[in-house]
Amino acid sequence: MLNIHIRYGFTIAFFLVAFFLTMKLFGLHQYPVFSIFNAVLFGGGIYRATQHHRRTNPKSKYQDLWQAGFMSGAVATLVFTAFMAFYMYQIDSVFAATILDSWNVNYNTGVLTILFSMVLMGLSTSVVCALTFMQRFKRSWNTSKRVDLQSSTLNS
Repeated sequence: MLNIHIRYGFTIAFFLVAFFLTMKLFGLHQYPVFSIFNAVLFGGGIYRATQHHRRTNPKSKYQDLWQAGFMSGAVATLVFTAFMAFYMYQIDSVFAATILDSWNVNYNTGVLTILFSMVLMGLSTSVVCALTFMQRFKRSWNTSKRVDLQSSTLNS
């Protein structure tokens, strides 16, 4: 299962980095509102990770599927945060100041504030997406015997 986490986590992170660099190419990377599309990328990757785990392990339990989705998102969060730390410290240090100015805070904050909020947002998005997609992949408790009993009592 660790292979699924790493493979899908790095895939999600690759698409997040590609999206960020595409936004930078068009000069839109300074607007935090476009980070909502990161949730779409997270969601797609977590969905695929959960789906892959379900396909390879059809008898897997609910918590195993949730773990596959969440851990894929957690790996992606850490890799993307590492990329952004490198980007903000080494490539474009003005970017962090621009983002912090758009937050309109009155106290002195630094790049670590942005990185910490990125980790929190990434992990919370991973939790929400994993729990949401588990509703699709969980096995039903309604067995055919139980359904037959319910339909026979309704028909009486």
